[in-house]
Amino acid sequence: MPDFSDAIRFAQDHEVPWPRDPAADPTRWGVHHDDPPPYNRLRGPVHPRGGVSGVIWLRGEEVAAWGEPDRADLTYSIAKTYLALLAGVANARGLLPDPNETIASRLPGIGFDDPHNRQVTWAHMLEQTSEWHGTCLGMPDQVEHNRRVSHDPKPPQGRKGEARVLQRPGTYWEYNDVRINQFSLALLHLFRQPLPEVFAQSVLQPIGAGRDFRWAGYDDAWVEIGGMRVQSVPGGTHWGAGVSISARDQARIGQLLLDGGRHGGQQLVPAQWIARMQQPCAVAPFYGWLTWLNREGAMFADASRESWFMVGAGGNYVWIDPKHQAVVVLRWIDSAHAPGVVSRVARALSS
Repeated sequence: MPDFSDAIRFAQDHEVPWPRDPAADPTRWGVHHDDPPPYNRLRGPVHPRGGVSGVIWLRGEEVAAWGEPDRADLTYSIAKTYLALLAGVANARGLLPDPNETIASRLPGIGFDDPHNRQVTWAHMLEQTSEWHGTCLGMPDQVEHNRRVSHDPKPPQGRKGEARVLQRPGTYWEYNDVRINQFSLALLHLFRQPLPEVFAQSVLQPIGAGRDFRWAGYDDAWVEIGGMRVQSVPGGTHWGAGVSISARDQARIGQLLLDGGRHGGQQLVPAQWIARMQQPCAVAPFYGWLTWLNREGAMFADASRESWFMVGAGGNYVWIDPKHQAVVVLRWIDSAHAPGVVSRVARALSS
């Protein structure tokens, strides 16, 4: 059995420098402070976090755990991958038969109707190449123009929030949380059911997950669907709200991805959909469908090239390694030291 003790000690020694209680020092907690005013504020609930924690699974069995692996903590943009899984569920149900279909052709009247946005497909949203332009639940997409994220090698064209010339959908990659929230809103209209319910029923419950799971929306993110008032949820916690989930449940979801969407003899998400999530985007080869790829080792040099990742701010990682049949969950790691943790885990896996 591999010895992960060195990796665990290293992780525990390098906690993210955010306060554990967001109310204790709000200016050092979260990522919204970099946004242009008046958008540099929280719009949904947040809560205190635990310390460094994580779990490691090998061949479907837990072989290491540390910290508070059963504590439901905010997981930031790992929720984006959950939206990709929900789109896969919609595909299996026949609600989204072709990801290359334009969203406007199936869902008119929700923000995809002008000549530019009519070109946007579901695949563009999944790849973050949509260049969708507009305002989603009170937030303009321009807030996220020129955003810099650590694993994107492309330099920004200007200051964050400064308008740039939009490109044709499908031709330019930009990490943009407003567009992700618009994608989530589209999925809500597609299912006509709150996305947290769909995710719990279709993914979490069948894999034995979901204890203390929450997926909250912004305080004012309510829409009417079929005569019902429903809250639309974000694909992260950039402006508050988002997914709270435990490390062990994150590992269960990672194992589902490692197993091609199948659990206990049941195909929860189509295998071909899971495979497509791991295929590189043509204009951003480090990115799949709301997942991060390591095909050239650019993300983590010591991780296998087959590895793919869910990544959230605050040092939250779910690492899926098909080469070693491993799932590794890391929570609240100082991102500057994440390569050190990954390297130590990789050495142990290869020993």
